[in-house]
Amino acid sequence: MKRKGIKNLIFDFGGVLINLDRQRCVENFRKLGLEKVDELLGMYSQQGIFMQHEKGLISSAEFRENIRGLLTKKVTDEQIDAAWNSFLVDIPRFKLDMLLKLREKYVVYLLSNTNEIHWKWACEHAFPYRGFRVEDYFEKMYLSYEMKMVKPAEEIFRGVLEDANLDPHETFFIDDSEANCQGAQALGISTYTVKPGEDWRPLFAGDK
Repeated sequence: MKRKGIKNLIFDFGGVLINLDRQRCVENFRKLGLEKVDELLGMYSQQGIFMQHEKGLISSAEFRENIRGLLTKKVTDEQIDAAWNSFLVDIPRFKLDMLLKLREKYVVYLLSNTNEIHWKWACEHAFPYRGFRVEDYFEKMYLSYEMKMVKPAEEIFRGVLEDANLDPHETFFIDDSEANCQGAQALGISTYTVKPGEDWRPLFAGDK
């Protein structure tokens, strides 16, 4: 459907664009000896050092050192990164095609609670497609670890609106977390909460 008065689209990353495998990530960290990882990793928000990393409060190097401090055996940076990045699976190509198509009619942004290690992996492995790179899908990307704040805090949405000079009533936000959508709604942004595994393309079926 063509959304009346909507000029701007803001997409979440995890669960909306990229498929996630939390259980695989948990198992891989357990193999490294991180027993409490289940308590630290959520589908929508992280805890402890994972949240600090996502908020940009600690660097990737500090994150890895903190992980090592929780382990009984020695592990390399590469082993930590591989376990952490196993949370990410892939972005289906039909979604990448859709983003390119939507850019013809809307100004498209990304707003993600993510961290430097995940984002670097995604830029190298998930977004490259038919010669396109991550910069080709979005007008601008807003990343929690760079902004030093995370969804669903209103301040992160306010930051995006102000930086991009967007009218909230002309803006549509798509996320897989109801709490995140409520944070956006508080500022007057229209939202849609994606269900696990949902193909959200029908939202734009009427766009010709």
